[in-house]
Amino acid sequence: MYTASRVVEGPRKATDRLVTIIVTAAFLVALIPLASVIYTVVSEGISRFDAEFFNSSMLGVVGEGGGAYHAIMGTLIITGLAAAMSIPVGLLTAIYLVEYGRGRLARAITFFVDVMTGIPSIVAGLFAFALFALFFGPGVRMGFAGAVALSVLMVPVLVRSTEEMLKIVPNELREASFALGVPKWRTILKVVLPTSVAGIATGVTLAVARVMGETAPLLVTVGLATGLNLNPFDGRMSTLPVFAYYSYVSPGVPREPSLERAWTAALVLIMIVMALNLLARLISRVFAPKTR
Repeated sequence: MYTASRVVEGPRKATDRLVTIIVTAAFLVALIPLASVIYTVVSEGISRFDAEFFNSSMLGVVGEGGGAYHAIMGTLIITGLAAAMSIPVGLLTAIYLVEYGRGRLARAITFFVDVMTGIPSIVAGLFAFALFALFFGPGVRMGFAGAVALSVLMVPVLVRSTEEMLKIVPNELREASFALGVPKWRTILKVVLPTSVAGIATGVTLAVARVMGETAPLLVTVGLATGLNLNPFDGRMSTLPVFAYYSYVSPGVPREPSLERAWTAALVLIMIVMALNLLARLISRVFAPKTR
């Protein structure tokens, strides 16, 4: 195609077509692993995608049957607590860095946020476990500890995404508000945040979706439970990533029922994360500033 285009259309058009083909081919190659993962998870997990899987737990279940209702509820509770703790801290920190932060304190906060962004998730889990072990003993396992670990992972992501969204708000809007005698706090509340709310909401949703699939910190802090526990401050809880992990590494006899439950748990987790990403896109479209 490059040779034919060079003869007929000239070298510039031929080069453009060649680069277009290379970029398209690279995109298709990058899609192969994603499509393979989706196909494998759906084909393996659809067998247990039934009412029993969503309505029952693993309490007293050996072999076939059972479900992940307790793990689904545990995932939603722990992730919700983590979001409730992380979102205010992340948003207020980003507002301080963009609107108020000057000098050594702002530089120190930025440095530590950058460091926290790159820490392994298991380190966050060990930190939360060590923190709660000081107060409750070395054998502590509870959902709130897992929420703290996930919060440590969420905060730097929220700070970075919110900071970038606040920076793209034009300074002319701030200056116009100041010229009318509006205080700075009110300018931030009524002008800056509404202008960037679409990007902030998208960043929040993506941060929640990112930590929802974490396994290592929840293995350390929350553990595993076969029954339903809705109290994050008392005892072990089960989450979808940990449920899928233990179903795979400790399948029991026979192996097939546990492996089917593991694949279905992975499928449900992917669906929840996909729903959150679609919600982020919807929020971004609804709350985006209208240009006309």
